[in-house]
This record gives sequence, C-alpha cells and structure tokens, in this order.
Amino acid sequence: MDAAGAWEPAMRLALDEARGALTSGDVPVGAVVLDPAGEVIGRGRNTRERDADPTGHAEVVAIRDAAAARGEWRLEHCTLVVTLEPCTMCAGAVVASRVGTLVFGAWDDKAGAVGSLWDVVRDRRLNHRPEVVSGVLAEESSALLTGFFAQHR
Repeated sequence: MDAAGAWEPAMRLALDEARGALTSGDVPVGAVVLDPAGEVIGRGRNTRERDADPTGHAEVVAIRDAAAARGEWRLEHCTLVVTLEPCTMCAGAVVASRVGTLVFGAWDDKAGAVGSLWDVVRDRRLNHRPEVVSGVLAEESSALLTGFFAQHR
C-alpha cells in the first residue's frame, strides 16, 4: 500500500464527519485528529451554518476538540485528516497548533492554501511546517461536495 493508501481508514472517518454536516445545511467537510498512536482524539465537521460562526470549519473544530482532549494547544506528532484542502485560516491553525502531519482529500482550486492558491503550511518563513499528504480518497471527497453544491444551485 502506498503512503496515501495508509491514510484511507482515517479519511473514511473524516468523510463520515463530512456527511454529518449535511444535517445542518453545512458544506460537507469533515476532519479527524489522530494522536501519535493513531487513535482519534478530535473530530470536526463544518458548523458555520449551524452555529452562525465563520470560524466553524471542520479543521478548526477538530483541532479544538483534540487540544481539549490533550489538555494543551500543541498537537505535535498528531495528524489532521480532512476531506478538503484547508483554506488560509485552517492552514494557519494547522501551523499554530503544531500538527505534525496534514492529510487531505480533494483539492480546493478556489480557496486552497496547501498548494492550490497558496502554500501556507510549507512557507519557510513560518516556525512550523507539517508533512503533507494530498489526494487521499479525493474522488469520494469531491463527489460529496459536488453533490451538495448541485442541490444548492
């Protein structure tokens, strides 16, 4: 199995979170944070609509959940798995929380900040740069988003 394939089980958990966002009318993006042993310590889904919170992105929700579970803000050696390439806010949260590895599914050509429009997490001027694995179950992640937006147009 290739490196990306090793992350498929965790991405399936993130996809479950993404589907959960549909119940509140939120864009279906989901995330999980794994500790160094591979155990889920944080879960998140988009909650912007549900909570009327512009920072309610899946990554931020999952990072907050993981930090609370660990009792500290540093998520060193942890892995964030998310169904969509993070935006600038979320990429900044990945750097600020010291996440060790970022794994994502679909690319976001409109707002992506891990290579599509910007590459915040690999900017050498910042004090932390996580390892990045992209394209894990990208087709499934994209299909979920495409279906959502097709119903809202």
